[in-house]
Amino acid sequence: MSMKFYMTPGSCSTGIHVLLEECGLVFEAYIVDLLAGDQYKADYLAINPKGSIPSLVLDDGTALTEFSAIAWWLARRYPKRQLLPESLAEEVRVLGIMNYAVHTLHTQGFARLFTTERFAPSSSDHAAVKALGRQIIDQGFAIVDRELVGRQYLADHFTIADAALFYVEFWAVRIDIRLPDNCAAHYRQMLTRPAVRQVLAEEGYASALR
Repeated sequence: MSMKFYMTPGSCSTGIHVLLEECGLVFEAYIVDLLAGDQYKADYLAINPKGSIPSLVLDDGTALTEFSAIAWWLARRYPKRQLLPESLAEEVRVLGIMNYAVHTLHTQGFARLFTTERFAPSSSDHAAVKALGRQIIDQGFAIVDRELVGRQYLADHFTIADAALFYVEFWAVRIDIRLPDNCAAHYRQMLTRPAVRQVLAEEGYASALR
């Protein structure tokens, strides 16, 4: 029995998809169509009652949910892949940046651009919601950019934080938000990794590799 990975191409689950490939794991992929509301159907809610993606169902049937939890589990379960730094101080730093990418850049920033109506039912407020989202995004990338000074990755090698940062960088590039210089260099570096290239091709974004 192989693990089952529930994902949506081009979403935050792309980062977990990259980590699964980096670990060289065998898994079954199932696409959850968010626009069609698949995440709210009974069969998926039985796996993940939160109705969110990604979800990773292990061989024993245990369902892991939330980007940060799945990424940390992969890092701890497959230590030879070195997805976390060796020192405690650097591990905590990496976890902090990963959570910032997921919970601030994504959940507070990009979510206001992609799902504006969730933040303001009235269309008259949508412009203000999007403006705040863009402000959060710009400020967030500026903060992460400083973490990348003199580095190719967020630590001295690729870690789970880089997978999280990559998916929000990918979103920025897709909607023509200019990345600050160090983040742009990080994004280009990520595009050279075989696992990233494989994932983007499999998810239908081969054009991003050109």
